[in-house]
Amino acid sequence: MEHLLFKLKFAVKDLERSSKKCEKEEKAEKAKCKTAIQKGNMDGVKIHAENAIRQKNQALNFLRMAARVDAVTSRVQTAVATRKITQSMAGVVKSMDSAMKSMNLEKISGLMDKFESQFEDLDVQSSYMEGTMSQTTTVSVPQSDVDSLMMQVADEAGLDLKASLPVGETSSIAETASIPDQDELTERLARLRQ
Repeated sequence: MEHLLFKLKFAVKDLERSSKKCEKEEKAEKAKCKTAIQKGNMDGVKIHAENAIRQKNQALNFLRMAARVDAVTSRVQTAVATRKITQSMAGVVKSMDSAMKSMNLEKISGLMDKFESQFEDLDVQSSYMEGTMSQTTTVSVPQSDVDSLMMQVADEAGLDLKASLPVGETSSIAETASIPDQDELTERLARLRQ
């Protein structure tokens, strides 16, 4: 299991590297496109623009795949931790059997304390991993959180996000902007633009 966990973590890193490589190639294609525009080579402009878009899409696909593999990695890590705790608990139970046979109360008490401690550790690890899984799975990210982060980044950059999104994608962002904190930020941004 640990070997599989290592391979999965390595795959995530490899996918992230591939995504960054595609982003660099996208920037290079955009620069070539700009050069072609300056030279008046419209066929070259079109070719480089298509290549830039293809590289951008490929970078996004690599990032999506990295997020999915990362979610699987978290599940495998949970399985490894659970297996270790289960083995420890099995050892404690065996020790408890031998302690019960000898009826040494101090030994029984110590083993019970150890068992409770390991059981609490298992409970903490399980709840932590469940929380991690709900955060790492890209599908489970609430749309309102995504929209509010997009608005925040756009506000920080001084951009109008609604103007740069396609028509269908602005509805959930408009709902997010109605939050009181967002209203205040929107008003401040409007005053700065005037």
